[in-house]
Amino acid sequence: MRPRVMVIGLDCLEPSLAFGRYRERMPNLQRIRAGGSGPLESICPPITCPAWMCAWTGRDPGQLGVYGFRNRSGWNYGPLSLAFSDAIPAESAPAAWDVAGAHGRQSLVIGVPPGYPPRPVHGSFVGCFLTPGADAPFTHPPELAAEVDRVVGGYRFDVTDARSHEHDRLLAEIYDMTDRRWRLAEHLLATRDWDLFAMVEIGTDRIHHAFWQFMDPGHVLYEADSPYAGAIADYYAEVDRRLGRILDHADDDTLVLCVSDHGARRMDGGFRINEWLLREGYLRLRPGGAARPGRLDSEAVDWERTVAWGDGGYYGRVFLNVAGREPRGALARDRAAEVRAQIAARLEAEVPPWGEPGARHRVFYPERIYASLSGFPPDLIVYPGDLYWRALGGLAPEPGDVYTRENDTGPDGANHGPHGVFAATTGRALRTGTGPGRVIDQGLRLLDLGPTVLSHLGLPRPAGAVGRPMDPGQWLGA
Repeated sequence: MRPRVMVIGLDCLEPSLAFGRYRERMPNLQRIRAGGSGPLESICPPITCPAWMCAWTGRDPGQLGVYGFRNRSGWNYGPLSLAFSDAIPAESAPAAWDVAGAHGRQSLVIGVPPGYPPRPVHGSFVGCFLTPGADAPFTHPPELAAEVDRVVGGYRFDVTDARSHEHDRLLAEIYDMTDRRWRLAEHLLATRDWDLFAMVEIGTDRIHHAFWQFMDPGHVLYEADSPYAGAIADYYAEVDRRLGRILDHADDDTLVLCVSDHGARRMDGGFRINEWLLREGYLRLRPGGAARPGRLDSEAVDWERTVAWGDGGYYGRVFLNVAGREPRGALARDRAAEVRAQIAARLEAEVPPWGEPGARHRVFYPERIYASLSGFPPDLIVYPGDLYWRALGGLAPEPGDVYTRENDTGPDGANHGPHGVFAATTGRALRTGTGPGRVIDQGLRLLDLGPTVLSHLGLPRPAGAVGRPMDPGQWLGA
């Protein structure tokens, strides 16, 4: 029997819920935990893209040159561009399935972001939620698309509008999407030869962002007695039921991993990062050039007097306007380090007016946390309120109004947490109900997922990967 690896990715699955509050709703996850489990340290920032590809390549965001869903395409003031799969070439940053294919091993890959355009694999590949629609290419090989449609009656990549007050529609679409993805997974597992199976369910992310406020009494938008109070718990139970069916395809020699790229936590409010930079004097607007409220328009910025501007999201980014780097740079190069440190210190000294006690802004210098820097990195990465807050890129209705209880891109009840879920076992242990059941409090890293998979398959770790194989003895008792 050859070794095989099955990795079930549940995007944004929160360990305090999966291992705690909703533990009894997830008996199949607990079966996997019989080997070993613990919180899995995400990347910085803990965001779906590039987190999953950091996991599968063993490279950090700086090495990949991908710092979020959207990234600068140059040292300019243009809009940020989406990071599609071709932003991470297999030639320079091979994922575990690329290495496996080079050694003749077959892979089944479903929904791993960024999965559009579909990546060529030795096996079968089905794209992720970034796919613009079923009319776009979404499989490798291309002819697999017709089989997907035949099996599930039309594939659903994502919900149509995740930030909406139409909660009944959202629930229906999340469940429909989940049903089609897991039925397809079962079909491919049953009809294909495989050495590596990797899938990501995005529904766990969507359910948190849409329904967290209905189950968390500490949330600023909590609604007591809401009909959606059990939405997350019920969905966790549904995913676990589907997980149980997938586990039937793991033979005795299969290593089974269930992981999430990051966790989730309530969102206490929004921190308007550009409004803050404006208030502090780093960002300047042209007279009459700012429309309030709304997103920051680069045409409204007085670049000749601006030394820094920001971008929003589940984390924030600050970019310096450096002379000789940006086209209208106003900050002399010899002052850039001083001004950057000043901005970081002021951000960290800022105290949000409500929410999680002691949760201040955290600031990271990219060159200090990444092995190298590629592409066009931000000058600072910001966790607003230690991720209990979201960074908003737009300006406020009234000057100086830095904090708000609302999101700027539609309803959203949750932010991302810095730790995801890790659980590991073998097919043999699943069948016998045995395993050490070790709880590992620290040392589990998302970056180590791909190298660990390759190690179990007896394949080499790619040169340049900073992730390292985990010791299976700590969670399998070997």
